[in-house]
Amino acid sequence: MAAMVASVPVGQARQPHNPISRRQIETVVSRSVAIFGLVFGAQSVPVMLGQMSQVQTFWYYFLAVAIFGGILASLVASFTRRLVGFVNGYIAVAYLIALIVWPFVAKDPSAVADQRPWLWLLCTVGTSAAAVAFNTWTATAYLVIAPVVYGIVRITPSGGGKSWESAALDTAYAIILGGAVLILITLLRQAAASVDTAQSTALDRYAHAVRQHATEVERVQVDSIVHDSVLTTLLSAARAYTPEAKELATRMARNAMGHLKDAAAASPDDDATVSMDQLAHRIIGATTTLSAPFELQTAHIENGVIPVQSAEAVYSAAVQAMVNSLQHAGSGDDVRRWLTVRPSADGGIRVDVGDTGTGFEVGSVPTERLGLRVSIMERVANAGGSVEVDSGAGRGTVISIVWPHPEIAPELAATAVGEQVFP
Repeated sequence: MAAMVASVPVGQARQPHNPISRRQIETVVSRSVAIFGLVFGAQSVPVMLGQMSQVQTFWYYFLAVAIFGGILASLVASFTRRLVGFVNGYIAVAYLIALIVWPFVAKDPSAVADQRPWLWLLCTVGTSAAAVAFNTWTATAYLVIAPVVYGIVRITPSGGGKSWESAALDTAYAIILGGAVLILITLLRQAAASVDTAQSTALDRYAHAVRQHATEVERVQVDSIVHDSVLTTLLSAARAYTPEAKELATRMARNAMGHLKDAAAASPDDDATVSMDQLAHRIIGATTTLSAPFELQTAHIENGVIPVQSAEAVYSAAVQAMVNSLQHAGSGDDVRRWLTVRPSADGGIRVDVGDTGTGFEVGSVPTERLGLRVSIMERVANAGGSVEVDSGAGRGTVISIVWPHPEIAPELAATAVGEQVFP
């Protein structure tokens, strides 16, 4: 008859990735605008020097230092990530003031200039700086105000004395170019904000899932302790009619009290370990407290270590499997029981508890049965291992407990050395 196998897989944890955040977008945008302003500023320098004779000397140097100093400061601020908003806000305000005062600082305001003021070449720099420094609505208002002010200056003699139509074309061009930059920055900010919100929501859901998982693990532990220790002890005590049975019930009661005490003192964050050899000896020693003998088939495990919590889960599951065999496999002399403890294929530990008793159909076990589902399968799965149940009506049962689970063995398993029989 084909074997029926039930296993509890354990998934591998995935390393979280670092998505684009609002802070990263702000850094990229501020540096791009600063470099963009530096390039446009360099292009305007020859024009500015050529118009030196049109502006009063003091105001000439004042405007040059105010505008170009702000552009250089924005480059430094974008790479140091300090005062980025303040510096870009200063550039936007300084540029707007420079446009307003241009007709008043010309040496001869009535003379018609033959070229556009050099400030025209920096109009997009001013609107881009405003997009970085201000919120969307304020930046939008600046996007309209600064080109309109330039259009008004363009009509004046010192701005070139152009017609309303020509000034309107320059104004529209500046608004379109600055609007493209503002839209791009706004879209990037909204996308980054959406990513931040999604990441925050995912972290909240993950934290909630972790809390639920911790609650479930604690519930499984409590159910396992109650079933394994307390309930089994009470059943054994109720059936203890001989002095030997009473002595066994007394030992089981002491063990149950010890389990409850250990569970109360245990910490889920404990990173202590025990050797595989100690765990194997402890599982073998548990057979001396049972009412029927188990044949031992053991192999020596050297140098391997296992976390204390995982070791406790493997030990408790193995003991529960042996108790289940005693309770359900039958009590006749023809029932053979055995316990195998040996290294697993992945360098961990493998415990096989088998018998030739009545057996059962794995798929027919009710979900409310704590012994198999909670005390063995869920307990080992939560500890990073796996359980296989091979059973069938009339042909006995073999429960195989493996730690670590083969899928996470490269991360958790210690090295297992060659097999030698326990002394």
